[in-house]
Amino acid sequence: MGLTTPPGGGVEVVERAGFPVNRGALCGKGRTAPAVLSSRVRLTEPLVRSRATGTLTPATWEEALDRIAEELSRTRKEHGADACGVFGGGGLTNEKAYALGKFARVALGTSQIDYNGRFCMSSAAAAGQRAFGLDRGLPFPLEDIPRTGCVILVGSNLAETMPPALRYLTELRANGGTLIVIDPRRTRTAEQADLHLAPRPGTDLALALGLLHLVVAEGRTDDAYIEERTSGWEEARAAAMAHWPEHVERITGVAVPQLREAVRLFCDVDDAMVLTARGPEQQAKGTDTVGAWINLCLATGRAGRPLSGYGCLTGQGNGQGGREHGQKADQLPGYRKLTDPAARAHVAGVWGVDPDSLPGPGRSAYELLDALGGDIKTLLLMGSNPVVSAPRAAHVEERLRSLDFLAVADVVLSETAQLADVVLPVTQWAEETGTVTNLEGRVLLRRRAVSAPVGVRSDLDVLHGIAARLGHGTGFPTEPEEVFEELRRASAGGPADYSGISYERLRENDGEGVFWPCPAGPAAEGTPRLFLDRFATEDGRARFVPVVHRAAAEEPDAEYPVLLTTGRVLAQYQSGAQTRRVDELNSAAPGPFVELHPRLAARLGVGEDDPVAVVSRRGRAVAPARVTSAIRADTVFMPFHWPGEGRANTLTHPALDPVSRMPEFKVCAVRLERV
Repeated sequence: MGLTTPPGGGVEVVERAGFPVNRGALCGKGRTAPAVLSSRVRLTEPLVRSRATGTLTPATWEEALDRIAEELSRTRKEHGADACGVFGGGGLTNEKAYALGKFARVALGTSQIDYNGRFCMSSAAAAGQRAFGLDRGLPFPLEDIPRTGCVILVGSNLAETMPPALRYLTELRANGGTLIVIDPRRTRTAEQADLHLAPRPGTDLALALGLLHLVVAEGRTDDAYIEERTSGWEEARAAAMAHWPEHVERITGVAVPQLREAVRLFCDVDDAMVLTARGPEQQAKGTDTVGAWINLCLATGRAGRPLSGYGCLTGQGNGQGGREHGQKADQLPGYRKLTDPAARAHVAGVWGVDPDSLPGPGRSAYELLDALGGDIKTLLLMGSNPVVSAPRAAHVEERLRSLDFLAVADVVLSETAQLADVVLPVTQWAEETGTVTNLEGRVLLRRRAVSAPVGVRSDLDVLHGIAARLGHGTGFPTEPEEVFEELRRASAGGPADYSGISYERLRENDGEGVFWPCPAGPAAEGTPRLFLDRFATEDGRARFVPVVHRAAAEEPDAEYPVLLTTGRVLAQYQSGAQTRRVDELNSAAPGPFVELHPRLAARLGVGEDDPVAVVSRRGRAVAPARVTSAIRADTVFMPFHWPGEGRANTLTHPALDPVSRMPEFKVCAVRLERV
């Protein structure tokens, strides 16, 4: 998209029909995004909490940065570097994510850094690493989707969460392909499907294993592919065969004939794909669940081949790039492992520091938030609103309040920023230049279109100013292109190699971007399609991982007999910190609701729009009822965009996946009460 200035003033978004990803299509959130550029709804001056009155009052930038540096220095001196925490966001540009990771490890010397992307794609990333040796959301461009024969879409409501991408599924069906949607709700996306499977929340793993069982039993495996391109099949096969169809029907609620029909649609075509999103991933067994879907692809020869494969649909503005360049607890730039001595030596060389000075891996996102006020005394937070978005949110809010000091850099005064001791107003998408990496692994240059209001600075300026006050006057440039040039060197030779990508090249290719990996050199063309010749493992083979179904961390019982699942709606985005400030979006989605089946509503004695309390072992949320037969009778759904009484994440369970450390947002036990 682009921006223009209409005759009456202001800023207007215009479509770019030639852009290869969305072909100019925009959802309401993109079209109305200029509303948040207005000084009426966003921060335009730093705020510092008065030690005398306890209120946030306007301050100069020098006062605000001095206060942050003073508190960070005090914390390090009194409690050690790891008492300083850093929390980032999947919406930060690649340059800002890179600089934030470097700031934590070099300027602060802390291991305690993670980001909200841990709540988004981390299970799919971990499963991709285990199976393929590499995580890139989609190993192929979106344009391949309409040309395949069948897509299994697991736990995604693209029609509301990524509307411009829905056209690829529409075109798939127009081309004669079939769409299978797996979701406990009959969403707008599920209504487009040739087959909709509605499993009980938390049972996607059993469902995938049941399909693989049928593939084996019906002789539909691609034995030549398995022999030539994979390892570990026998163990994975044995695990799947313990999940016979009738057993899977009892676990999931999906009838055996539907399971057989899904296998037929998936296997009767030459090419097919499985795409997952937050549904199967945001579980305490999310890595194994995604792994089971990958096993289905491998067993049928549907990975590393044209028009086939497994892919993850990312959920944030820079969800892919945000996890590649060092703001994750266990990673260095270029998707390098922090525990790898060679990786540490390479990145330390770029940064001009001793490899031994770099701290080791720290806590994952929820574990970091849970430690606030205990081991972690001071927190610098950028581009995230965990008061609304974190699981067990009331507890996280309490931990944030218990800090000695909290600094937040944001565009608006979010619910988390309202708790801060210092709030810094920073630039947003149209006011800054920087790169982002989309779900295809396509690196894009987003150029500044308008000037920021007076008093607003970029996150790079913030990090530079704090670092200088901590004794690091160099090493933290404020110009995005200079930061990107350093990122290129730091990523060179890593899994996510950006060294062959430059601002000049991105400017010249008319905004179409370049796919990573793209090593430097005369043949630096980028890699739109991965794994066609070999996988990114030591032996070049994809790895089957044997997995078995297990129960959710919290199953229904007599006291809490209903399942809660959470998600997003069309007119709001993530924690809603920005979209809730747009009048048009608020008119379309003014507040939270509880979606429940008519039979459940009748037992409770509530009707449409009646207030309903949803109670879990962690808290209570109240919102109007939305009665619909589009959801399972044993399940309720709440969107998580709102704070206060209707905050869905007050209820959610913080049980963590043992590999990805993803919390179990998608399933917990609740009871419903009339209000």
